[in-house]
Amino acid sequence: MKLGDFVDSDLIFPELSARTKSSVLAELVAGAAQHVQGIDPEHAKEVLLERESLGTTGIGDGIAIPHGKLEGLDDIVVVAARSREGVDFDALDFKPCHIFFLVLAPEKVAGMHLRILAHISRTLKDEKFRTAFLEAGDKDELVRLIKGA
Repeated sequence: MKLGDFVDSDLIFPELSARTKSSVLAELVAGAAQHVQGIDPEHAKEVLLERESLGTTGIGDGIAIPHGKLEGLDDIVVVAARSREGVDFDALDFKPCHIFFLVLAPEKVAGMHLRILAHISRTLKDEKFRTAFLEAGDKDELVRLIKGA
């Protein structure tokens, strides 16, 4: 399994403008909705905020992996994004998040959804990968990095 197999280059955003958890989620789902049919941005944001109310997806080390299940999706959607400034995402280590991977899955695809979440988490535990992600100069560099992971 390669991370690049699940992230379309149209869904890689090198600089988020959002500065709050709610606005990050809105920006991520809006970006996804522009390229993937079946995503209602308002409903997706509600699903993600509901998931966040159960416990933060800010896992520490500057990483957040918001995720949820949506009716109407045919395939799993993965969005990768970066915030150089960082966003308070209620992370477990109380530090700002800079790396975001959004995972939206059809309601009926639980197994693959969990495998992709685990793969993203394992990939992001690699300090070299995180550093390269944060230091990538532009979208093309981010795409190459993610496609190779």
